[in-house]
Amino acid sequence: MPELIITSPANARLKPLVSLRRRRAREDAGLTLIEGYDELSLALDAGVVPRTVYFCLELMLDPVVQQDVVRRVQALGSDTQQLGRVAFEKVAYREGPDGFLAVVDSVVRSCADLSVGPTPLALICQGVEKPGNLGAMLRTADAAGVEAVVAVDPVTDWSNPNLVRASKGTVFSVPVASAGTPEALTWLSEHGIALAATTPDTDLYYTEVDYRGPIAIAVGAEKYGLTDEILAAATYRIRIPMAGRANSLNVATSAAVVIYEAVRQRGGR
Repeated sequence: MPELIITSPANARLKPLVSLRRRRAREDAGLTLIEGYDELSLALDAGVVPRTVYFCLELMLDPVVQQDVVRRVQALGSDTQQLGRVAFEKVAYREGPDGFLAVVDSVVRSCADLSVGPTPLALICQGVEKPGNLGAMLRTADAAGVEAVVAVDPVTDWSNPNLVRASKGTVFSVPVASAGTPEALTWLSEHGIALAATTPDTDLYYTEVDYRGPIAIAVGAEKYGLTDEILAAATYRIRIPMAGRANSLNVATSAAVVIYEAVRQRGGR
């Protein structure tokens, strides 16, 4: 019997999808959304098993090839549901959707859930507001082999669909956690991880620090930077040289600059 295709945007099955755009709904349900073929493929590679995958053949860029994701999730035992174009565009949260939307379990963790090796490279993001910046930092973390990313005093949540999109799905491949400042500092101390905190108020350049041991790089909120509590706990306070009129870089760019200095010192591994 052919699969029923949902064509009406008013269909009752679609209302829970629309509700997951709200943080409270995501947290209450313990769920989030992955939209996009590339993002869903990366999440599957990372071991994510979706609850349900909604797809639209009319919106796929290459239906013959991209239906492999539908067959892949069906083989995992996940539910699949085909939507008509109008119905899919109702539940999609980004412009120009490519016909894939998955409901998956949330990636919310605490620091206690993180497991790192003997010489970890970690990233601490304190009070970062924009999902796009957190997502961009996750892409850098994934590329650089960062072992853990901790959102300290988070303003946005790891399950924000716009963060998932900006991360290109790497929020599922990089171990992430949320914590208050005291919890994060305790976790660093318990694991013997030094803290390199970025700030313009220091004379120590980021290239003058040895990143070859266990170390975490801390970046702060877009507007205010790191708090005094984090700065006071830092092993190193580091700065990136600024030759222009602006006194700082975008937070995701700053994180990438320092992370790749650490990668360089570690021999590119």
